[in-house]
Amino acid sequence: MPELTIAVAKGRMQDEALALLERAGVHICAEARNSRRLSVADESGSYRFIFVKPSDVPVYVEHGTADCGIVGRDVLLESNADVLQPLDLRISPCRIAVAACAGVIKSELGALRVATKYPRVASAHFGARGIPVEIIELAGSVELAPVLGLADAIVDVVETGRTLAENGLGIVEVITNSTGRLVVNRASYQLKAEAVAQLIGALRLVLGEEAVGD
Repeated sequence: MPELTIAVAKGRMQDEALALLERAGVHICAEARNSRRLSVADESGSYRFIFVKPSDVPVYVEHGTADCGIVGRDVLLESNADVLQPLDLRISPCRIAVAACAGVIKSELGALRVATKYPRVASAHFGARGIPVEIIELAGSVELAPVLGLADAIVDVVETGRTLAENGLGIVEVITNSTGRLVVNRASYQLKAEAVAQLIGALRLVLGEEAVGD
């Protein structure tokens, strides 16, 4: 049995996470890495990796199905999951930002209409400023919402800003920055303390400093 089960967010972060783990001495054979399998073991048999949607990583870790996880801080802020965040892995950097057409919010209604995949983050951001908002939750392509008149602004993750620019949008305000984080189940942190500490230590050596989570 592997010592730790690690849930990894699929997509761009998956590649960066596996590359970082490789440098930390956790090796997954090329065949397993290039397969479509959603669960693979490392060559030593110490770790089992499961590859899931980013929003599912905190769920698996909080409920103990996975001992650890690698996921973006943006996802953690939205999920509000009860997990430990011992390490900022500094991969997949991006920003959670408010954007609107030409970078200017124009609202003719009482409440600001905000389209987003991050309703919790958006509500908290505008609520802290005393701005009434109507949250329009979308699963994707939120950039279209202001262009088509569905919303006055969006709250979304921005990497380069190219997609915003190509759709006539500009950043109004950056809410916060996000990077990939190592998260740990609270019970696993105690019951599998040695294995968790070994993983954290190996990653810290690669990162070159003691990076501490928020």
